[in-house]
Amino acid sequence: MTDEIPPSPPPSSTAEKAEAAKTRRRWLTLAELLGLAAVTISGLTLWNNYQQRTAEEADKAAARRQASAAAQTLLLRGTPDREGRKLALAPADPAQTIQDQRILFPTPLQADAVETVSEPRIEAGWFGRALVRLRRDEADRRGDARLPVAIETGFFVGGERHTDVALYDLGYRIEEGGLLGGDEVKLRGLARVGAVPPGEAQARLDALWRSRSGS
Repeated sequence: MTDEIPPSPPPSSTAEKAEAAKTRRRWLTLAELLGLAAVTISGLTLWNNYQQRTAEEADKAAARRQASAAAQTLLLRGTPDREGRKLALAPADPAQTIQDQRILFPTPLQADAVETVSEPRIEAGWFGRALVRLRRDEADRRGDARLPVAIETGFFVGGERHTDVALYDLGYRIEEGGLLGGDEVKLRGLARVGAVPPGEAQARLDALWRSRSGS
């Protein structure tokens, strides 16, 4: 007699099926959480990179503005020739190029304003005799002294033209042995006092002169 094949095991119970479904849901939920975490981390990374780029661009823009402002600020330095009769002027910043200047003197000197082109300079002959005459009655006029002047300068930097108007102290000495044995002015150097608004250079210059001379 042929042996009968035993019947297949009965299908899983309802409880086992429920547990299996619960397990699948749990894994699905974990995968969703991991996916959400990955998206969040990615978003935070992008935001951080954006903030960093924005900050770097702002820093670069601020640096460019500062560099531009610094380039537009003219500081003149003066180098006297061997005889002290001429003071060659040049910008302290080599990126700046002077095109033209107008030098103003205090009104009491009765010295005319002088304009220069391509050769920035101050010459003692422009005002020397007037200054010696003005100080003729001073008991002690030897040693270094300073004369306020106003300098209007047109200059280029980075291909753009700018204008600087400022007061400067012109360093000088009155020495014996000039023309026909008289006194003469020897130029020593230049020091910036401060910027002044365009159109007010002469008035500010005369005010500075009066404050120093007491007249």
